[in-house]
Amino acid sequence: MLKQLEGSRAVAEAVALCRPEVICAYPISPQTHIVEALGEIVASGALAPCEFINVESEFAAMSVAIGASAAGARAYTATASQGLLYMAEALFNASGLGLPIVMTVANRAIGAPINIWNDHSDSMSQRDCGWIQLFAETNQEALDLHIQAFRLAEELSIPVMVCMDGFILTHAYERVDMPTQEQVDAYLPKFSPRQVLDPDEPVSICAMVGPEAFTEVRYLAHAKQMQALELIPDWAAEFRHAFGRDAGGLVHAYRTEDADTIVVALGSVLGTVKDTVDEMRSRGARIGVLGIACFRPWPLAAVQQALAGAKRVVVLEKSLAVGIGGIVSTNVRTALIRATPVYTVIAGLGGRPITKASLARVFSAENLDQTTFLDLDRPVVERVLAREKELRRSGPRAEHVLREKHGVPTR
Repeated sequence: MLKQLEGSRAVAEAVALCRPEVICAYPISPQTHIVEALGEIVASGALAPCEFINVESEFAAMSVAIGASAAGARAYTATASQGLLYMAEALFNASGLGLPIVMTVANRAIGAPINIWNDHSDSMSQRDCGWIQLFAETNQEALDLHIQAFRLAEELSIPVMVCMDGFILTHAYERVDMPTQEQVDAYLPKFSPRQVLDPDEPVSICAMVGPEAFTEVRYLAHAKQMQALELIPDWAAEFRHAFGRDAGGLVHAYRTEDADTIVVALGSVLGTVKDTVDEMRSRGARIGVLGIACFRPWPLAAVQQALAGAKRVVVLEKSLAVGIGGIVSTNVRTALIRATPVYTVIAGLGGRPITKASLARVFSAENLDQTTFLDLDRPVVERVLAREKELRRSGPRAEHVLREKHGVPTR
């Protein structure tokens, strides 16, 4: 059924169609509308049996999800930004225990300074915590990925986070095709938990493991992720057959067949990148786009194949690994057999707009720095760096005078 919905509402209705039995929530922008909508659905009786639990923190939200999943319930939660970091310890526990929890991450920058707008710093910071990470380009894909996420999580008994760009998608109204309950029920089997806490057969979970077994435990977590690389394309194909549209998969290539330059990106910025590529193509540029739909596990073979003919790769990423530069680009380099130059473009940090004009300028540049910051206000940063250099050279006694000279508040 076609509906004009806010992205958060579309995701909430899709999650409800997956029949979760426990939803735990702590509000943090920009994911709040998702759990608010689910709270309304549960309160109305439209989703039953389901327990909606308000908790006191994001750490508690993930702890409740862990307990519910361990007890055999289909569990769901959502978070963003500092909320994801607050539950970091529990994220590792959920994956280490092999619990099939599904969580929405409404991607938002991490402070300080405080910033509520979109980039990918939050989910990228947890890229090695053992969760599968799927990225949505549109609200339709965000809706569809949640349905696939529950099936993937429960088939492998591994947690999955679906990442959608905060505000850009969560608060945008778009037309989406909402499936029926019958369609979802046919695609997503009834939950049959791999492990269940049963009072009649008591066991301990999260027991301490020594050096003699910890490597094997971590290997098994890695092996599950590798299995996901095989299942994700198959289930995306099955989803296309059942619902009549493409969603999910590992990567999406756009106009890459004869491309000399291929831009790699993920999330909602792909729409802007594709528009830029279309305009550059009309002027004769041989350029294409590779969208990453699954970031963890990293689809090495698929990326390798998609980039095989490229003479240059430009990775546009909305996150920054301080001290080295790109995060996605580091993964891309592992997929390149030959010495194809890979350039990192850091863009959209803290929600800064990414325009077609800026993209065209950097994509057309013959000589790119190894790491380029899109639309960086270079005079400002150079002034700050010069001031800091002068402060270091002058010593602590001159700091007060120099700060006043440069208009910097004194401590």
